Amino acid sequence: MSERESMPCDVVIVGGGVAGLSAAIRLKQINDELEVIVLEKGSEIGAHVLSGAVFDPRALDELLPDWRTQDCPMAETPVTENHHWFLSATGKSELSEMFLPPLMSNEGKYTGSLANLARWLAEQAEALGVMVFPGFPAKEVMFDDAGAVTGVITQDMGVAADGSHKADYQPGMEIHAKYTLFAEGARGNLTKQMKQRFDLEADCQPQVYGLGVKEVWDIDPAKHVPGKVIHTQGWPLSESDTWGGGFIYHQANNQIAIGFVTALDYRNPYVSPYQEFQRFKHHPAIAELLEGGKRVAYGARAINEGGWQSVPRLAFPGGALIGCAAGFVNVPRIKGSHTAMKSGMLAAESIAAAIGRGEQQTALMDYDAALRSSWIADELKLVKNAQPAVAKFGNDLGTLIAGIDMWMRTLKIGLPISMKHHRDYTMLERMDLHRPINYPKPDGVLSFDRLTSVAYSYTNHAEDQPNHLKVRDYELQRESELEVFGGPSTRYCPAGVYEWVTEGGDEPKFVINSQNCVHCKTCDIKDPNQNIEWTTPEGGGGPNYPNM
Repeated sequence: MSERESMPCDVVIVGGGVAGLSAAIRLKQINDELEVIVLEKGSEIGAHVLSGAVFDPRALDELLPDWRTQDCPMAETPVTENHHWFLSATGKSELSEMFLPPLMSNEGKYTGSLANLARWLAEQAEALGVMVFPGFPAKEVMFDDAGAVTGVITQDMGVAADGSHKADYQPGMEIHAKYTLFAEGARGNLTKQMKQRFDLEADCQPQVYGLGVKEVWDIDPAKHVPGKVIHTQGWPLSESDTWGGGFIYHQANNQIAIGFVTALDYRNPYVSPYQEFQRFKHHPAIAELLEGGKRVAYGARAINEGGWQSVPRLAFPGGALIGCAAGFVNVPRIKGSHTAMKSGMLAAESIAAAIGRGEQQTALMDYDAALRSSWIADELKLVKNAQPAVAKFGNDLGTLIAGIDMWMRTLKIGLPISMKHHRDYTMLERMDLHRPINYPKPDGVLSFDRLTSVAYSYTNHAEDQPNHLKVRDYELQRESELEVFGGPSTRYCPAGVYEWVTEGGDEPKFVINSQNCVHCKTCDIKDPNQNIEWTTPEGGGGPNYPNM
């Protein structure tokens, strides 16, 4: 039996996205003698990073003021145009920018690949002496006798599907740290455990989510307008009794990022966020843009949409939540990278001060307090009722109410109320209350089947390993998920992971194609019985996103 190796450090950061890397850089800026480790489950930094993205540089300006002149890829394409479309099935109308609250302006922003920004930040971190370890998921949290977090254990390697050890078996390593930051992104599995163990959501609303599905296209150079940003509302979700919207960002090298976000509080179990995106591309105004183009990448991920009232307590003995692990997305702006980065910086400042005082494994309540008095709080409070207003009243009336509320708060006359949320899985209704949705078949030109799309995410998992998608009760899955709700897992998953298969006269069998998983976490969020748990697979597994 192999013994685990161990490594001590001052700070271990779980997650190599922009929040975790910003924290690492800020720690070394304050005290270059601190030993800082970043663990990333993807095969490389950026492999699992997916965002639109229109990027607000506010936090990056604070962290690395000279980034624009240091070959940062995000500096390549400033936003030049900002459009907001309301779509019908065949046409569109445009909302004038004069009606948008100032916070919604994209002046001074940039559009590009967040994955490439993460890769660039990793280079800056390593130049400062941060140890960055891609391909090492954190599997388990360690605690001392008093219950404080003391670090993490990385995933074992070389475990067969039956649990036996293969010839190349290596046990995970223990990373012992004075402080541990959880920067796993939306719905991280260790973050879920910390929320439950320390009751971090006792005084906040539950987190709610959307599913973002995205593609990158090479388009006709004659149609490309570098820096042009388009957001859409309305069709096709107006036909599915749910809400969300699309985006089209003209980025560098004649490429566009095009995607669609569907809120996961939908009621109709026949809704397929993936299919909504596919038919979105057939809208005349969008099909015209894509005509003559070529899709080059695909991916999907869950997005925090709870806003300010869903931010949990952030600190606990020995650790803290940063970035999308905590949930700082500004939903109407469709931006969260700048707030995620700032949260990492604030946590780093709190940790550096604590270590400077000779402390370890304490609760960083000054971080929690600093964040709640920061510009993150100021920004998110302005839009805190936008998501629940649209969720409650629908795209049209909800958008109007949200807009009025944002304007009133901008003018400091907002009503002192915070609208509430309901967990997404509780909103799903029985299949007998709804009709199936007749989604058009993919044409192979603008729209595609899921398995073809997964190939463009470059997803790969070692075949002979334990299934990382855990079903607690298969009988419950058949009796409820299938027979009551009509098998929504076969539709909400954007990668075709789940199937109900009937052979001969046998009862339907729940088949899990875990090798297709793009780590979006939707199953963990939307399963009506919370019967599916997403856990980390072997290191390096999952998507390998280029330029996403």
